[in-house]
Amino acid sequence: MEISEIKKRIVEEIDKSRDKIIGIAEKIFSKPEMGFRETETAKLVAEELSALGIECRTGLALTGVKGNLKGRQSLARVAVMGELDSVTSRCHPASDPVSGAAHACGHNGQIATMIGAAIALSAVKDELDGDVCFFATPAEEYVEIGYREKLVESGKIGFLGGKQELIRLGEFDDIDMAMMVHAEATPENCLLLNGGSLGFVAKTIDFIGKAAHAGGAPHEGINALNAAMAAMMCIHAQRETFRDEDRIRVHPIITNGGELVNTVPDKVTMETYVRGASLEAIYGASAKVDRAVEGGAMAIGAVAEIKTYKGYLPLFQSEEISTIFAENCKYLNNPPELRYGIDMCGSSDVGDLSHIIPTIQPTMGGFYGKLHAEDFAVADKELAYINPAKLMALTVVDLLSNGAMGALEIKNNFKPRLTKEEYIKI
Repeated sequence: MEISEIKKRIVEEIDKSRDKIIGIAEKIFSKPEMGFRETETAKLVAEELSALGIECRTGLALTGVKGNLKGRQSLARVAVMGELDSVTSRCHPASDPVSGAAHACGHNGQIATMIGAAIALSAVKDELDGDVCFFATPAEEYVEIGYREKLVESGKIGFLGGKQELIRLGEFDDIDMAMMVHAEATPENCLLLNGGSLGFVAKTIDFIGKAAHAGGAPHEGINALNAAMAAMMCIHAQRETFRDEDRIRVHPIITNGGELVNTVPDKVTMETYVRGASLEAIYGASAKVDRAVEGGAMAIGAVAEIKTYKGYLPLFQSEEISTIFAENCKYLNNPPELRYGIDMCGSSDVGDLSHIIPTIQPTMGGFYGKLHAEDFAVADKELAYINPAKLMALTVVDLLSNGAMGALEIKNNFKPRLTKEEYIKI
């Protein structure tokens, strides 16, 4: 079958399954789950892939689901990914009343578009010269550090992020390249390609002081909250030392400011990210933050206990895969406006993967509001759920047709920034 005929079949299959794909997205949206606890969403993914005859492995990094669709030859393997988790957004109208979880980042759409691509590609698998891995990954949002630290201590995970843990477990060892589409918070019909994202390290800081009666004998205490506030001002004083090109972002919050109003706080906890455009910049800024924290604590007579966690790496997208992805827009009923080189506002563990294998995460419009906020909502279901499924499936066809020549060329030309072993050690 000619590639044009295969692509026509792809579009037809997704159009026929439009209501099903949208229904999956909305079902997941109604039951948001936080990272490493996405049991219901993972079960849905496994059921949908199994119904297509795609063999699945489940429970990867606690909740991940990995399905393998075999082609007529196994010359290369391309991963189509979606993320299982949600964020905490208690003010969102669809948030869970107990956990505060809400799909205010569009991950429900990622899973639906992944399954949409699976529906289409399973119909043309005998025309593919490679395999397709449909990979639902857990815990992309780097949150609830205390909870995840307990999972590490109990030996259930090794890293705090989902794709980090899957890399550590070797679940990407058999994958040659990967793709995923993220929501772009605009109602416009646009496709953003080749943008980067910042990496970061995460910190939790306990300021340890000495309790005393705040009204009767405050002079007998050491105010841990004052130490934290002094540290925050010291961090602010570092900002003029950050170079523009390094794009350093430091945004601390106080998660525990004391127990009682009439007691001098003896323990205050701060959390922060230190973001940047390169590992070198992140590590340099991280050292400055540590120095500022220790200086603020010392000024008050408190002690600062700093824990620094491996966060996410900057994203570097494969321009070769992005080019193929963009060219397939001509098969859509409503091709988007193409925008290149606009960086994403946050950080993602897909950046970690991009250091090891060719990876893309374009973003597509079709959404109202702001990411992670109470006003985030779908503006156009076709743009949010249907077009991304088509573009990923069409791109896989280009990569795995004609002896998987496209995928093999990209694989052979790719120079990893880190090996898996180097990645685990950083």
